[in-house]
Amino acid sequence: SAHDATSLQLLLAIARRQLLGDQQSLLPDDVISQPSIRIRQSVSNVLFGSLYKLYDQLGFDQLNDKTFALLCIARLVEPTSKLDSLRVLSELGINNVCSNTSIHRCLQRIIANNYRDKLAKLCFAYAATQGSGITLVLYDVTTLYFEAQKDDEYRIPGMSKERRLEPQIVVGLLVDQNGFPLELHSFEGNKAETKTIVPVVEDFKKRHGLLGVTVVADAGMLSAQNLEDLANAGYTYIVGSRMNKIPYDIAEFQKTNQDFTDNQIITSKTVITSQRIIYQYRAKRAALDLRNIDKQIEKAEKIVSGKATAKKAKFLTAKTKEKSLNQALIDKAKALSGIKGYITNLPTKEASNKQVIAYYHQLWHVEQSFRMSKSDLKARPIFHHKKEAIEAHLTIVMAALAIGRVIEQKTGLSIKRFVKTLRPIRGGIVVIEGKEYKAEAEVPIDAMALLDKLGH
Repeated sequence: SAHDATSLQLLLAIARRQLLGDQQSLLPDDVISQPSIRIRQSVSNVLFGSLYKLYDQLGFDQLNDKTFALLCIARLVEPTSKLDSLRVLSELGINNVCSNTSIHRCLQRIIANNYRDKLAKLCFAYAATQGSGITLVLYDVTTLYFEAQKDDEYRIPGMSKERRLEPQIVVGLLVDQNGFPLELHSFEGNKAETKTIVPVVEDFKKRHGLLGVTVVADAGMLSAQNLEDLANAGYTYIVGSRMNKIPYDIAEFQKTNQDFTDNQIITSKTVITSQRIIYQYRAKRAALDLRNIDKQIEKAEKIVSGKATAKKAKFLTAKTKEKSLNQALIDKAKALSGIKGYITNLPTKEASNKQVIAYYHQLWHVEQSFRMSKSDLKARPIFHHKKEAIEAHLTIVMAALAIGRVIEQKTGLSIKRFVKTLRPIRGGIVVIEGKEYKAEAEVPIDAMALLDKLGH
């Protein structure tokens, strides 16, 4: 039904077009006129709504900061500069809410009101309700570089994970057994990896007072002082073992001229009471190790024969102008091929050797979170200069990472694939014969299935 002349003319025009169907008109085009339809605004409101609901479900709305929420969502949709986030938000239907000034004020609030501490508590509260709760925490570090010519007391060149020479910082990430972020800390760019784990774990304990948790870290965190500090803090641990020489038990087994069987385990005691080292041999790992050894031997032989000019190689011994293969080092590498060690103070009755190894292999969750933060969320390169702004940036990345992990766990899709699926679904405002109408997005079945998995 029509309530005014304009609506009546619109309905009549539609009716005439319906009567024609697929036939050509014998009347002039101006007699059977097309209704005037224009699109005034088209936005990805379904994507925005789903991300904002997840933000609220994690309890992040307790920060009571709309600008912070919008910056987190913008980073999930399209990681870009803070200023360009305004364009991303506009495409999501958010206009005249943020400005360049409000964004910088938000960065100041993040530091002044210690959002990182509040987020850590909210993330812990969420993780504690998932599955069996938090019984295992995984820790690793990465490096983030800066597009800067000069270093300072914080951004310092160091051992880069990406083999870059620019100033960098070291970032330590603590996650639960599912890869959900619990703590994020940054350190000076030249900070040794071994000196980062204890401060992070101590903050975790101070914040939550949680004991009976096992800390898992790779061999880069291994030091006698670290293990002692973790034990004194009430934690059990599983840490990868560096093998600078052939362990006694492995050497004794090899003297019997027996071959290792796939997944064979040999355990050893240490000088520390209740601590054990677990060695496992895997045939697949051995095959890869031996291939790499052969490549390194080939490289060293070319240098010895003068076919290559490189000065350094793993199995090369250089004395003045003479170069030769280091056969002792080659023999040691082959003897250790396929073998990996794990140090733990977990009692055997609480975790068998196989369980300890399985726990350690969950470290890929941390690596996956780092990959997500670096690629999907583009935590680096960082263009901020002041430490406070950098910490605020990392806090936004941490919140976005938490939302991204929930999406991955519930839908099985990466955040990039999730955004790619929902972003084209658009609603907005259409103008028909000069009158505005709100157009709701039509959600396809596959997208609706994703939203159902998220509980939306």
